[in-house]
Amino acid sequence: MSAAHPLPIPHSCRRMLLSLCAVVVCLSISACASLPDVSYLNTRLDAQATPTIKTASGALPDTKAESLLAKRLRRDKVDLPQLAALEEAATGSPLIAGNELTLLNDGPETIKAMTAAIRAAKDHVNLETYIFGKEGLGQEFADLLIEKQKEGVQVNLIYDSVGSMSTPPEFFRRLRDAGVAVVEFNPINPFARFGRWKLNNRDHRKILVVDGKIAFTGGINITNEYSSGSLFRSRNKNHEDLGWRDTHIRVEGPAVASFQWLFMQTWVSQRNDNLSDRNYFPPLTAAGNKIVRVIASEPGGDYEVYKAYVLALQEAKKTIHITNSYFVPDRQLIEALTGAAKRGVDVKLVFPGMSDASLVMHAGRSFYSELLASGVRIFELQASVLHAKTAVIDGYWCTVGSTNLDMRSFLHNSEVNLIALDLEFGKIMESAFQEDLRNSIEITTEEWEKRPAQDRLREWFARRFEYWL
Repeated sequence: MSAAHPLPIPHSCRRMLLSLCAVVVCLSISACASLPDVSYLNTRLDAQATPTIKTASGALPDTKAESLLAKRLRRDKVDLPQLAALEEAATGSPLIAGNELTLLNDGPETIKAMTAAIRAAKDHVNLETYIFGKEGLGQEFADLLIEKQKEGVQVNLIYDSVGSMSTPPEFFRRLRDAGVAVVEFNPINPFARFGRWKLNNRDHRKILVVDGKIAFTGGINITNEYSSGSLFRSRNKNHEDLGWRDTHIRVEGPAVASFQWLFMQTWVSQRNDNLSDRNYFPPLTAAGNKIVRVIASEPGGDYEVYKAYVLALQEAKKTIHITNSYFVPDRQLIEALTGAAKRGVDVKLVFPGMSDASLVMHAGRSFYSELLASGVRIFELQASVLHAKTAVIDGYWCTVGSTNLDMRSFLHNSEVNLIALDLEFGKIMESAFQEDLRNSIEITTEEWEKRPAQDRLREWFARRFEYWL
């Protein structure tokens, strides 16, 4: 078989192969980085009295910002303005007011919304994705991008080289030949970016920005796994041909500019030529009443997403409800979860009952005994592969994004999450979490301790690789 047409790598094998490759590379060429001490976040942060809130017209004065937070966000036993100020001090990212949010559950709903936005594009389409597959849905998406480019809309694409390693070069060459500007993030070929080869650092973000006015982010890649709906609110009563369970979000309003900046920063980091001259930052007016924060992290950065997560867990008063696909946490994250459960917070975690990455799943399960002993309740989703990365804490702090609760996301990848501080949106997120619970089985301490010895061995073995998973 010609080298130009490599055998495709099944998605179920991709993550394990990549993780093992990363182990070899990292052991041979680099020392281990580590996550920072974050135990101080909720006790010793030097936070300003009122968090910064930006709008379409600029930053609000402190008095107006405090009034807006008090009006929309205060509730019994929760001092959200204080949490917002602490979070800004920890991450450096301001709140952004005046946004409209639409939660998108599973592939078909997300792809429909994304393709509708692209079809309506008049100026440009900026797409950043970890995996861009060549089959089925991927081919349809590529055809749409080419169609828009031919109409005069500038299409700019960033795809991760490792994530899309099973997609042949001809697929992306076809896009380039049609005029689409294409960037391969950290190419696998060490000579493609000689002297700057960083195989273990991946662009795991999923960002779509259309005309600078609409943005999408979340966990969904452009692959065939998302051509069918999952069990989540499914009309498929026979549970046949189920797709992956995932979550994305559509954003309108001033926060869209933050996603545009992130896309452009990644573009500049990978190539020297400029983006085609387009209206990337049109004036943005308020589109809704949601207050959000856009948090991005990258290797060697300030660990913004990690800090935001841990701080929210430390500050939780009533509930912590998390759905996440890959769970290989560090000691501080475990302590934040167990500490919350011990002080009476209702901590419920939904993890995969089946996974495309068995090594990661077993590594995550190695933490179950400690979590269960502290009062954390653990559930495993059935029937569909879980790929969502969402959380809702105390009914108002919500996040949707690309970040998994593992060392790979926190240390090695470029990630992005949207955080919403809103009770109304929190109810939508809480409803989705309760739906996941109904499609899951609870892991009890009694049953867990009866698991076979071979499962314990798998967990022990997988845990040896936790730094790279």
